[in-house]
Amino acid sequence: MATLKQIRARIRTAKNIQQITKAMKLVAAARFKRATDRVQEARPYADKLREVMLSIAQSGELPQNPLMEKRPIHRACVILLTSDRGLAGSYNTNLIRKTSDFLKAQTVPTSLITVGKKGTQFFSRRGYEVLRAISVPSAGATLQMAEEVANLAREKFESGEFDAIYICYAKFFSAIRTVPQMVQLLPIEPPTSTNLVSPSSGGAFDFEPDAHSVLNVLLPRYFLTLVWQAMLESTASEFGSRMTAMTSATDNAGKMIQKLTLTANRERQAAITKEILEVVGGAEALKG
Repeated sequence: MATLKQIRARIRTAKNIQQITKAMKLVAAARFKRATDRVQEARPYADKLREVMLSIAQSGELPQNPLMEKRPIHRACVILLTSDRGLAGSYNTNLIRKTSDFLKAQTVPTSLITVGKKGTQFFSRRGYEVLRAISVPSAGATLQMAEEVANLAREKFESGEFDAIYICYAKFFSAIRTVPQMVQLLPIEPPTSTNLVSPSSGGAFDFEPDAHSVLNVLLPRYFLTLVWQAMLESTASEFGSRMTAMTSATDNAGKMIQKLTLTANRERQAAITKEILEVVGGAEALKG
């Protein structure tokens, strides 16, 4: 049975932890708001670019481009987006598990480009080849990071070192719902949709100066947009998961403080009662 002094020490510790988790919750909430705004602002651009890609693909036969070259897969690469810090619930665990299952199912050698220390530490310790490890700032991923990752992946794919590039990220739905996604980025395949007007009813495209030049500009931008959108989704998912986890931790610390305070009061009352009984007993003994 813990003594009253030990219980009070636990109460102080729980209060300190509660202050830390509450501060982390407030910071995560502020960053979560900014991250969700960035996701909402970027989605229309990504959706419109996807529509343009679909319309061009439907307009007829496309010229050859290195980013669309399909070949037998002998080596692959996965871009894994995690966080640098923990205390974000199951955010990192779900992404690492998704990537681990994917790697185990592969029949060809697969390397990694990791964004975030959690993914880097997990897979490097298990002997996987990590081509590039990138740290994530506390405020979230930046466009420069997306450009670095996209340029590296493009270079490795166009040189023939890898025949397929995948990305694993957490798709953001809400603060309490994020879903790990494994998506193939390269070779680029034109998106499909039944909601857009078919070329038969909308007419053909005229390319200026020519289709090859247009694709040489459009496809790298489209690829960068896919990487950047995945990073934005992951950033919002990370802050949402951390805010939710810290809210739960703060509430649990409050419940623990309440329980320990009740226990401490009972112990204090029991000690006072014991002392009163001892005084009464001593007085009775003196009378006798």
